[in-house]
Amino acid sequence: MAEIISMDKKRQLSDKSKADLLRRQKIAAIQKVFQCTHCKLKCEKCGTQIGLIDKDAKEKLRVPYRLCESCSEEYIDYIERLKGQGDTDSYWRNEPWIATWRAWIDYKSSMDEYMRSKEFLLLLQELKNPPRE
Repeated sequence: MAEIISMDKKRQLSDKSKADLLRRQKIAAIQKVFQCTHCKLKCEKCGTQIGLIDKDAKEKLRVPYRLCESCSEEYIDYIERLKGQGDTDSYWRNEPWIATWRAWIDYKSSMDEYMRSKEFLLLLQELKNPPRE
């Protein structure tokens, strides 16, 4: 028994360890959201690398997302089909294709809602201004 381990010290180390793990989990949660949903150099739908899109070109396309040329064309056709029009030569753009686009748009809306939630904003604020020790 040359060395006695202080229980308070051991508890403090354990608490610090837990706090460090929680902080790493919080940072990973934020990184995942921003890396997966806000990369300006890839198509939001298919992930293809794209260049920066000029704002005027984006407005002309009527596409509210950062999409590659192919996905932009599909999105426009999706919107047209919802209006009862669309490219009739693209017969493979059927009801399941429409459902896929609808689900993707719902997913994007859910992610936006999550990022505006008070809990997510609190997490951002907490990591921006960590508590002083």
